[in-house]
Amino acid sequence: MRNIILFDDENRDQFLPLVYTKPVCELRSGILTIREKWEIYLSSKSSSITQDYLVGKYPISVSNDNYIINGALLPNPRIVKLILSLEMNEAILSEGELLAARLDYAQFDLLNNDKPIEEISGIELPKGNNYSKISQLSDLFKLNGRQIEADFDLLTKNRESEEISSSNTILGSHPVFVEKGASIECAVLNSTEGPIYIGRDATVMEGSMIRGPFAMNAKSVLKMGSKVYEDCTLGPYCKVGGEINNVIFTGFSSKSHDGFLGNSVIGEWCNFGADSNNSNLKNNYTTVKLWNYPTQHFKSTDLQFCGLIMGDHSKCGINTMFNTGTVVGFSANIFGSGFPRNFVPSFSWGGASGYSTYAFNKAMDTVEKVMVRRDQSLTEVDRAIFKHVFDNTAEYRPWEKS
Repeated sequence: MRNIILFDDENRDQFLPLVYTKPVCELRSGILTIREKWEIYLSSKSSSITQDYLVGKYPISVSNDNYIINGALLPNPRIVKLILSLEMNEAILSEGELLAARLDYAQFDLLNNDKPIEEISGIELPKGNNYSKISQLSDLFKLNGRQIEADFDLLTKNRESEEISSSNTILGSHPVFVEKGASIECAVLNSTEGPIYIGRDATVMEGSMIRGPFAMNAKSVLKMGSKVYEDCTLGPYCKVGGEINNVIFTGFSSKSHDGFLGNSVIGEWCNFGADSNNSNLKNNYTTVKLWNYPTQHFKSTDLQFCGLIMGDHSKCGINTMFNTGTVVGFSANIFGSGFPRNFVPSFSWGGASGYSTYAFNKAMDTVEKVMVRRDQSLTEVDRAIFKHVFDNTAEYRPWEKS
């Protein structure tokens, strides 16, 4: 079996706050996470090279024959074929950037310790030729439709869908695939623009209207009367209602009530209060800027439509209004009237009227209660990671300095 190692490169911080608790390859675009895509394509389990404080949860597994792959690289048949053709100690680069390599133990040890790799030959690819790679947060939802289509083909090849109840209305020529145990009744499934994938034991309640490309993973629920536009993904164990358009819910998150969410990426274990909304288009129709952690400034996405990025374990109260291009950090708790600022630091408690610090122990109490509801538990490894995030995001909470 091939030994696959997915690595975070120097661009990793572009994906904060979503990667505070995970390697880049754990991000979801399409039906699957990047890690899941590679493991299916290469028929092998993988490990990661990531930040030191994450190693306890994501340890590296090394052999004497390792396929090292950039964790932001999105697989497709062409790049997979090229990677599998690599000889030992040969690499694939694009404009000097390492995309993949096949390394023995000695060469891997040099790479992992930031030392020059010796006696290695390279295959140079022009940028954008034969591959796609995410480089900023907005790429996740921007590429989501195409990734749903690619993942759909990967997951459903040579398989037959479960039977779809006659109570549903099905439109369009693209396929609709339903996994075992899924329940769909009295819904409208429009696959005119792309496929629709309904995961194992997922539920689509009555009155839901779905336009493909669309995917929902295992155990997720679409609430009654949901309006789902193109290019949306629900990760596992999500509950979603209201109106969504080009949104990724990474997993274990809830937006169960009415309210609009568009052109957004929502981390794990997030929750939206009833009638919360976001803006995804500025009134003057100019391009949207997002908070950028490496520069500590707002940076243009070059997109006219861009909504909300919300880090893991963050929550908002009822009627919360998020402005265009808002970034919410890890474990923030937002409530109150008015628009919160466009950048909400991790472990913030409050809203437009001001913030205080969400005390670490109180935040962890909430985390434990939420995870139990999904039959999950907060491990000591996770708690240590969260404490690292709490300590290392203090610089973004200016009220603590005063």
